[in-house]
Amino acid sequence: MSGVTMVDRGGFRLATRITGQGEGAPWLVLSNSLGASMMMWDDQLELLGRTYRVLSYDTRGHGASDAPKGPYSFDDLVADVVAVMDRYGIAKATYMGLSLGGMTGLGLALKHPDRFERIVCCDARADNPEPFVKSWDDRIAAIDANGLGSIVGPTMERWFVEPWRTANPDRLKAFEAEFLKTSVEGYKGCAAALKTLNYLKDLGSVKVPMLYVCGEQDMGAPIAAMGAMSAATPGSALAGIPNGAHLPNVDNAAAFNRAIAPFLRLA
Repeated sequence: MSGVTMVDRGGFRLATRITGQGEGAPWLVLSNSLGASMMMWDDQLELLGRTYRVLSYDTRGHGASDAPKGPYSFDDLVADVVAVMDRYGIAKATYMGLSLGGMTGLGLALKHPDRFERIVCCDARADNPEPFVKSWDDRIAAIDANGLGSIVGPTMERWFVEPWRTANPDRLKAFEAEFLKTSVEGYKGCAAALKTLNYLKDLGSVKVPMLYVCGEQDMGAPIAAMGAMSAATPGSALAGIPNGAHLPNVDNAAAFNRAIAPFLRLA
């Protein structure tokens, strides 16, 4: 991948890339979902880059980043973001993350509010009910038995609405390939973090301006759950993306971009 710089985390490295505006522009950090990489934000880069200096990174165990031995915690994932920002001398940034990246954003809002101007949390949960935890146990068992390939099909069905999958076979194959490149250690390490998710009880103390965004056909992080998160977060807003599933920034990019533009003050 061109333009990638590796950031040392002491024993492993994170892949980063800077696009958009030059020196002096406000920073925006992008964080990917479990099983994806920074390429999942390709449909947003041009729009975001008109206003921001965009720092994309691959979560540990994903994309071009290394996979340290798991399991991981959300404290680990939150610390990775802060370390990458420190490496680039970023005192304060705007942040947007989806699914695992969105949940990491909740941790950043709670633990490092002074480092963020605003946060967009997309298609994420803030708690870990029993069916949610069991779903990760089941996926880990399937991977242990038959590898990542055993869950790639169901994952794509959760990520994208059927009309998009039918109309975009080449892009679907690209996402499948990226998913299959994910380190098993990295996938399972992040899944372990997801099973401990417990931010909902603390959202009332969030002081960073928050926008919650959700694909209206997302079954993993349903809009009702995200509505409850927004209701618990002072001053936040919720935007639903019609005809969008778990990655609505991809399967309905136009509506997603319209939804985030006012909050991010995009040109």
